[in-house]
Amino acid sequence: MIYLQLFLSFFKIGLFGFGGGLAILSLIQMEVESHGWMTQQEFVDIVAVSQVTPGPIGINCATYVGYTATGTVWGSMLTTFAIILPSLIIMLSICRAYFWLNKRFHDNPYFVQTLRMLRFTVLGLIASAALMLIKPETFIDTVNWLVFGLVAFFTVLPEMIKGKKLPPFAFRLSSFLSHPILLIILAGIAGYFIYS
Repeated sequence: MIYLQLFLSFFKIGLFGFGGGLAILSLIQMEVESHGWMTQQEFVDIVAVSQVTPGPIGINCATYVGYTATGTVWGSMLTTFAIILPSLIIMLSICRAYFWLNKRFHDNPYFVQTLRMLRFTVLGLIASAALMLIKPETFIDTVNWLVFGLVAFFTVLPEMIKGKKLPPFAFRLSSFLSHPILLIILAGIAGYFIYS
């Protein structure tokens, strides 16, 4: 019976938990307290452990609650699966709908224009997140601006050279240089050498 309660509770949290991990902690706490799966102090400890372990805090928290409530690995696997299942279903449905629409309307100019406008929307959202991080406390000198400009340039480089008549190695090199993980590592190394 506890496994069914865990599954339904965390499925509901995954379905209605908008706003990321920290936003759903209150939902998890409400479910944990209403079923008496752990004490308030245990929940606070689990939140602390969830924050220092890799991965999303909501999923980490669900995993620990499942293990604590049942005392088994099966409980932790069940709660982890239950909290990600709604997102998985929704994203698979959206992808399926997109591929069906793309197959059916790929020649439709309205559909193509809509997708083009969505690209600009995503670009605007990413740019707004970047601009919110640009503050006097974080950009303290011109070197910060230089590193920021280089990373921004290499991020958009593949799109800038797309369609141009360049040798094949230029495309491979630009894709390699614009890889997000490489850019993060290189920016970290630059920050270490510049400010240490």
